[in-house]
Amino acid sequence: MLTVLLSSPRVAPGLLTWQAWSALRAASRVLAGSAGHPQLPALTAAGVIPEIVELPADVAGQAAFLAAVVAAADGPTVWLPPPGDGADAELLAGLSAAGIQVRVLRGAQEPPGAHLLDLVSIMDTLRVSCPWDREQTHASLVRYLLEEAYEAVETVEDGDPASLCEELGDVLLQVLFHARIAAERAAVEGGFTIDDVADTLAAKLIRRHPHVFGSTAVSSAADVNRNWEEIKKAERSQRSAAAGGGAPSVLDGVPFGQPALSLAAQLQRRAERAEMPGDSFAASDPPGDGDAGEIGEELMRVVARAQATGLDPEFELRAAARRFAERVRSWERSGG
Repeated sequence: MLTVLLSSPRVAPGLLTWQAWSALRAASRVLAGSAGHPQLPALTAAGVIPEIVELPADVAGQAAFLAAVVAAADGPTVWLPPPGDGADAELLAGLSAAGIQVRVLRGAQEPPGAHLLDLVSIMDTLRVSCPWDREQTHASLVRYLLEEAYEAVETVEDGDPASLCEELGDVLLQVLFHARIAAERAAVEGGFTIDDVADTLAAKLIRRHPHVFGSTAVSSAADVNRNWEEIKKAERSQRSAAAGGGAPSVLDGVPFGQPALSLAAQLQRRAERAEMPGDSFAASDPPGDGDAGEIGEELMRVVARAQATGLDPEFELRAAARRFAERVRSWERSGG
């Protein structure tokens, strides 16, 4: 009997399951192909002393070697392949063909998100080794942060889950990239690491969900939203007081760099939460610059109308634009 004990480079050595430790302690021989295997120190400290063996370079030779070891052993044998995400299928087939009973055992279950550690490591390498990545700054990456977010939105609109997975990865890259750049200033003002980003987000999520992580009772999603807005209002007041500024505004934190339509919608939502009269959402007298001012105020009224009916004006305009694009293409296909 050969147990192929898989280990993960993302889980600390020695953090193995009860089944893994049972197999190791019951084995007559424990084999490892390298003296640098990360599990060796932990196993040795626990009294399990692996034998370092040199396997042939080719898979067929490896299968023959392990089959011979198992056949000669007087009990179960455990093989520790290099850390990775799975067993070599060709090696397993060769052992099976040699008549060896094989059990593949995963030594530890990786927690959700463990593969993000790979991305952090890759980003560190790119920042040091790639000439283009080395030159980037927070400012130079802004365009990509926006572009990747819009591309992700498009995959949602297209109903394309596979593409959404890829585009969310591109968005995640921007988060990792900005955090890696900031980490170079971690010891000075304005510096932070990817762990700081994660800690800040975790604290915010817990703080804004007292009905999940605290004792607040809610009966509906509307209650959750009201609580969320009250907590955000308190946070804005605290930040304003800490900064020594004036009275906090309901508009604090609104990014004015976003597209104009979504900016108008967010400003109106904030004003509504402050209980500003709805007829004030657009100026009663347009600016004195002719049609341009009138059009702007009319757009503000259209935004207010959309939100009053529970519609997202940004989404509705994008949907209309897509319909218009299809009409254009249909017209082109018909020969104009």
